[in-house]
Amino acid sequence: MLNFLSDIRSGRCARALLAAITVAQLTGCALMVPPEDDPLYIRQSDLDSRVTRVERVLDSEGLVNLLKQLEQLQQETQVLRGQVEQLEFRLEQAETAQKQQYLDVDQRLQKLVGQRQAAALDGRSVLDGGELQPGQLPVPGGTDRANYQAAFELLKQGRYKEASTALRQFMIAFPDSSLSDNAQYWLAETHYVSQSYGKARKEFAVVVEKYPQSRKIPDALLKIGYCNYELKRFADARKSLQAVVASYPETTAARLAGQRLERMTAEGL
Repeated sequence: MLNFLSDIRSGRCARALLAAITVAQLTGCALMVPPEDDPLYIRQSDLDSRVTRVERVLDSEGLVNLLKQLEQLQQETQVLRGQVEQLEFRLEQAETAQKQQYLDVDQRLQKLVGQRQAAALDGRSVLDGGELQPGQLPVPGGTDRANYQAAFELLKQGRYKEASTALRQFMIAFPDSSLSDNAQYWLAETHYVSQSYGKARKEFAVVVEKYPQSRKIPDALLKIGYCNYELKRFADARKSLQAVVASYPETTAARLAGQRLERMTAEGL
C-alpha cells in the first residue's frame, strides 16, 4: 500500500515536472522570438504607421487650405490695390482738369477785361450804350466768341440796329467761326422782330442754304413760314411749316409749326 502511494506521488511529481519543463521551454521560446517577427509587435507597428499617415494627410490638407486662403487674399489685395490706383489716377485727373478750368476762366476774364478796356479807349462801351459804327466789332481785338456774345447781348437789349451791325461785322471778321450759323440766324431775327419780314425771310433762307447741318435749320424754316404768312404768301408759308413738321417732328419748332398750320386751317388759308 505504501508503495502504491509512493508510485502515485512519483507519477504526479513527474507530470508536474514535465509541465514545468514545458512552460519553461515555451517561455524561453517566446523570449527568444525577435520583435520584427512578433505578431503583437507587427500589429502595433502597423497601427502606428497608419496613425502617422493619417496625421500627415490631415496636416497636409490643413496646410493646403491655408495656402489657398493666403493666395486668395493676395489676389483680392492686388485687385483692391489696382482699384485704389485707378481712383487715385482719376482723382488726379479731375484735380488737374479743375485747375485747368480755373486757369482758363481766369484767363478769359482777364482777356475780356482787357478787351473792354481797349474798347473804352475808343469811346463808351457798346454794351453800355455806346454807338457801334459800321465795320466796327463790339469787342475790338476780341475773339469770335467774345464778339458773338456781345452782339447777342445787344439783341437781348432790344437794340436791333446795333445787333444787326455787330452780327454782320462778326461774320465778316470771323467767316470760319463755328458760331457763324447762329450769327446768321440772329441777324435774320433782328429783321423779324423789327417786322421787316421780307429781309428776315431772305436772311433765314441763308441759314438753310449755307448751313444745312446747323441745329438752327428747324427754327429757320419755322420763321420762313412765319414771314411768308405775314407777307400773305400762304401757300409758301404752309409748305415751309409742313416741312418742319415732317422733317423735325420731335422739336419745339415742329410743335409751333403745327399750331400755326391749325390756325391757318381755322382761318381758311
